[in-house]
Amino acid sequence: MPKVAVIYKAHTPEAGHLAGELGDWLRAQGATPLLWEAGSSQAAASPASTTSRLPADTGLVVVLGGDGTMLGAVREVVLAGLEAVPILGVNLGGLGFLTALAPEELMPAMERVLAGSFAAPPRLMLQAEVTRQGGPPRQVTALNDVVINKAALARIVELCLEVDGHHLTTFRADGLIFSTPTGSTAYNLSAGGPICHPSLECIVVTPICSFALSNRPLLLSPHMTLELTLGQRAQEITLTCDGQVGLELQPGDRVAIRRSPQAVRLVQSPFKEYFEILRTKLGWG
Repeated sequence: MPKVAVIYKAHTPEAGHLAGELGDWLRAQGATPLLWEAGSSQAAASPASTTSRLPADTGLVVVLGGDGTMLGAVREVVLAGLEAVPILGVNLGGLGFLTALAPEELMPAMERVLAGSFAAPPRLMLQAEVTRQGGPPRQVTALNDVVINKAALARIVELCLEVDGHHLTTFRADGLIFSTPTGSTAYNLSAGGPICHPSLECIVVTPICSFALSNRPLLLSPHMTLELTLGQRAQEITLTCDGQVGLELQPGDRVAIRRSPQAVRLVQSPFKEYFEILRTKLGWG
């Protein structure tokens, strides 16, 4: 039986209790559970970390918490080079688009997963590369989105966007969101971007509070490279991946965003299909 990493939400008694129950159940099935509280010294590393503590022989990752806990676990999986390992999420947070299972569905779902009866198609991810004059490029990876925005009191930022080397436009806005279909129901949705089914392959570009009403969200091919150049007047600008990993940008920086070679696998709920989950989360009739 595989080693099963159980990463549960920090400082949440419900998550700790459920992790303990799952650990006991896994041992009874002959599996080896590894119970980690998110953010602990034993578990997922900090957002700035470049190494993962997941064992190389991990066969399954179970996440108990909200989407933030899931995104931290995904970062660990990618850092460990374990993208082929399925990730099962249980929602103990808010909306929980990434953690589709309810707590009472965990054990029945685990029975199916351990029996090999589950679906976990790959999810497109984004890679952002920041190039600064005189320094090596820095790369970060995101499952949900890459966001470039200004500080709360900073002036509107001008972002010149090129697609495959061709000038598209210069956005004057509070920032830009580059989202995957998986992340289209996160910050992108709040900013007026479209909801994309997770099976689609595209990059969603959504301006944040654009100064020009003609600036609208775009759907672009994942095979394209999107490049941004920050002008000399760009001050107090931050690049954030999945709301957890942040880089301070400087005037003259170039940011290239493209499809990541990594693609993680999130286990689909065996009890609800995507559109039922979407209706429930968004309160649609």
